[in-house]
Amino acid sequence: MDFLTLPERTSGSRTYGLTSVADFGTPMGELRNILADYSHIIDIAKIGIGSAYVTPNIKKKVDLYKEYGIKPYCGGTLFEKCYYQNKIPEYLSYLCELGIEWVEVSNGTLDIPLDQRLELIYLLKNNFNVIAEVGSKDTEKEMPISEWRAEIKQLLEAGCQYVITEGRDSGTSGIYEKCGTVKSDLIQELVRDLDPNKIIFEAPSAKHQMYFIRELGPNVNLGNVKLSDVLMLEAQRCGLRSETFYLEAQECKLP
Repeated sequence: MDFLTLPERTSGSRTYGLTSVADFGTPMGELRNILADYSHIIDIAKIGIGSAYVTPNIKKKVDLYKEYGIKPYCGGTLFEKCYYQNKIPEYLSYLCELGIEWVEVSNGTLDIPLDQRLELIYLLKNNFNVIAEVGSKDTEKEMPISEWRAEIKQLLEAGCQYVITEGRDSGTSGIYEKCGTVKSDLIQELVRDLDPNKIIFEAPSAKHQMYFIRELGPNVNLGNVKLSDVLMLEAQRCGLRSETFYLEAQECKLP
């Protein structure tokens, strides 16, 4: 169908306008059915938290995502667990054995100094596509906007493909207040000085997703999306929900 005028969406092998899903243990049979219908609107798949390490048939799951052209990677918690136990070389070998080409460098749980993360990125970028995460899962930690901006800038300059802004799967930390409200001043400052096409905003709920679509347009990069929500998100991006109904008539901030 193509008789409606809708916001223009990126397609194919997208570099922005990304939908990054969070897989927290989706059974293989269910995943096959989801991807058969919706793989064209999924770009990246995070095998959430450290669950990849205990997922049955993890290699088959990784292969299934790749079969549909989706980039799988392990959640940052697994990276941090390996960092904490001085097992990074073993972790990288594990990723290679699974055929995973993307790696997340995060500090959501551990307070890993920025210089150490940058050093790791310099080393990893020769063999992996690197995604870094900024922000803490601790709701009591507050980063100044200037620190958010500076850290994202340095991570991108170090060689990261994308930087994720922490929001958790609950949407209650990082770029969100404890109550789930978006820190809108922070978001506006980040996109004013940085390339928003290189930032993936964690947006686990429909209300979070609608905020970013309304503010930054249909081709904003969104992460921590539930697999069950990908079609609804695409409908939102296309102005097919009440809250984004007039999107095609508005000037979008992202190209």
